[in-house]
Amino acid sequence: MKPTLKNDRFLRALRRQAVDVTPVWMMRQAGRYLPEYRATRSKAGNFMNLCQNPELACEVTLQPLDRFPLDAAILFSDILTIPDAMGLGLYFEEGEGPRFQHPVTDEEAVAKLAVPDPNDELRYVTDAVSLIRRELDGRVPLIGFSGSPWTLATYMVEGGSSKTFSCIKGMMYSRPDLLHRILAVLADSVSVYLAAQIEAGAQAVMVFDTWGGSLSPATYREFSLAYMTKIVEKLKADATTRDVPVVLFTKGGGQWLELMADSGCDALGLDWTTDLSDARARVGDRVALQGNIDPCVLYAPPDTIREQVAMTLASFGKGNGHVFNLGHGIHPAVNPEHAAALVEAVHELSRQYHQ
Repeated sequence: MKPTLKNDRFLRALRRQAVDVTPVWMMRQAGRYLPEYRATRSKAGNFMNLCQNPELACEVTLQPLDRFPLDAAILFSDILTIPDAMGLGLYFEEGEGPRFQHPVTDEEAVAKLAVPDPNDELRYVTDAVSLIRRELDGRVPLIGFSGSPWTLATYMVEGGSSKTFSCIKGMMYSRPDLLHRILAVLADSVSVYLAAQIEAGAQAVMVFDTWGGSLSPATYREFSLAYMTKIVEKLKADATTRDVPVVLFTKGGGQWLELMADSGCDALGLDWTTDLSDARARVGDRVALQGNIDPCVLYAPPDTIREQVAMTLASFGKGNGHVFNLGHGIHPAVNPEHAAALVEAVHELSRQYHQ
């Protein structure tokens, strides 16, 4: 028997239902800005050990909730778990970020790709979800997540991070058939992976399309949004997952909000380059909106953070369907007290918009 959810503001906001105050959580809320996270990571030895140890992943997931009255927890993991489980040899180069020993660059490599079994190769993730859900004991909802097919493919084809995306865009224009095969396997993988997280206890799921904003309008529709839509459709078609809210977030994707809303998702994440009032006018009541204060605001003193929070809340205005968040992940050098000031300001200043 699952414990009763004590704070359901986040889920209510995703469903555009009435809340007392605007719910708030922060992307990368469990991370390097917290000294307790750095201590746990040091104990783990390295980042992947931390991700692959359910007990430690649970520990760091709960750390920000012990500091701040956040309205949701998000699974501590990495967006590259799926390609790692495909056998591409994920490792982290100091100062360079994630790298793959076996990039996917030709027909032979594409032919080897298969959907990982979330109860086998990715069992450490579902075990972490189950443990976190148990330890939360109904305090707040738990968010599961995955990278989008396009974003995962960028790392797989490039062999790691990229500023130009020359390898994957070269494939996109010269061998679109090959890229579509990669994306099709990834869409199936993400669908199965998110469904497994939901079965393990995730109460909402989010798809991070970190690099979708690097595409042109036409290529975004064909190579990113089409595959995220397939994921949403699969989750909404299954009786065991259809009632779990799905959030899509394309960083740099503000020009495509109407198309994203057509996917059938429940909410859209926004970065700080999109005005909330404009976004709300464009999508109407079709989806909830999540975001979207600039993460760099957290470098400012608490009084300025409070002012910026007030501006963001006013931009959305009165009514339901807003989850307050950063426009991207919290930066490692942020003072935790500044994060506390943001959460406090959101709860205090948003009450007037829900009366």
